[in-house]
Amino acid sequence: MANTFKNAALKDVSNTSYDTLYTAPGATTTVILAVSLANKTGNAVDTYVQFSDSSTANTHQVLNSVSIPGKTTLEILAGQKYILETGDAIKIKAGSASAIDVVAGVMEIT
Repeated sequence: MANTFKNAALKDVSNTSYDTLYTAPGATTTVILAVSLANKTGNAVDTYVQFSDSSTANTHQVLNSVSIPGKTTLEILAGQKYILETGDAIKIKAGSASAIDVVAGVMEIT
C-alpha cells in the first residue's frame, strides 16, 4: 500500500449549488486530514459542507449554514479524520457567490 499526500482546492465556491472539492478515485481509500474555508469578503458568509456516500447514495451535512466572519478562515475537521471510499465526495456551497475559497489536505491510500 502506498500513501500519497495531496491537496484539493476550490476558488470562488458557488452559492447556487454544491461544488465538489474532492472525490476519492477508483481503488483508493482517502483520509481527509483537514479542510480550511477562507472568507475573502468583509461580511460574514454562511457555508455548507456535505459528505456524499457513494455506496449508499446518501448525502450527509458536515456543516449546515455555519457563518464565517469577514476576512477570516475556518478550519474544519482538524483533529478528526473522515474516510472516503472510492466514489465518495466532499462538497462545498457558500451563502454568497465567490466569497469562499477552500483547501483540503488528503492522504490517498492505494
